Amino acid sequence: MTDQTIKIAILDMYNGEPNQGMRCIIDIINRFSNIVTFKVFDVRGKSEFPDVKKFDIYISTGGPGNPLEGNGIWDKKYYELIDSLTIWNKENEVKKHVLFICHSFQMACRHFKLAEVTRRKSTSFGIMSVHKTPDGMDDPIFDGLPNPFYAVDSRDYQVVQPNLQVFSENGAQILSLEKIRDYVDYERAIMTVRFTPYFVGTQFHPEADPISYIANLKNKERRDKIIALKGKSKFRDMLEDLLDEDKIYKTNETVIPNFLRMAINDLMRSKKLLSN
Repeated sequence: MTDQTIKIAILDMYNGEPNQGMRCIIDIINRFSNIVTFKVFDVRGKSEFPDVKKFDIYISTGGPGNPLEGNGIWDKKYYELIDSLTIWNKENEVKKHVLFICHSFQMACRHFKLAEVTRRKSTSFGIMSVHKTPDGMDDPIFDGLPNPFYAVDSRDYQVVQPNLQVFSENGAQILSLEKIRDYVDYERAIMTVRFTPYFVGTQFHPEADPISYIANLKNKERRDKIIALKGKSKFRDMLEDLLDEDKIYKTNETVIPNFLRMAINDLMRSKKLLSN
């Protein structure tokens, strides 16, 4: 380890529940092990938080439950951390980079007052198409992905009703929306937001890989729920999607790696300029 090592804080939002998300995130980070180190912080279970000065990149995970609720302790500290990172980026040349995933994304959208977070009429779970917006077509987070692309979606809540004035005032951008559903009269949920040049978040799970998806399906209760929700035919289609290298394989290999490459390159460039 050298002074040039990039330090990543993983903000574990799973509250102690068994999950595949942590394994997937760590697997992706380990692809950059020659230049990064990481530490996991149990945010909801133990109210653990990183020292803003000591970490360069933050990945805040998905998690169970209502994103509008907390215990008044960890959630308060979580929002204070987001505010501290925002202030840091306004006051310092070397920026902190943050990726918010699913539960964390919902919390961040609400915190920045960009949109409403509401409960869905029914659970969304499966491999879904995600559609880039015009801003998303140009954002490097999606470099290498087609339009639409495919991702694992698992949520009871959704980010909707964007406040476009707040988006404009903050320079934030909607980068993608959920699949087009002409057969229902529901607003399409926001799936990706570029909060700032250094903060980005996804409603879907960019870390998910086929192994994680299959692990979820081994749970009989979850499997039966999906079949009841979608029917056996669509369930079989989901299983076929697992084998398609252009679907969740592609997203797993693209979104978080793109985020990490952009963050690492920016950090190294900024640190080099300051050292000269």
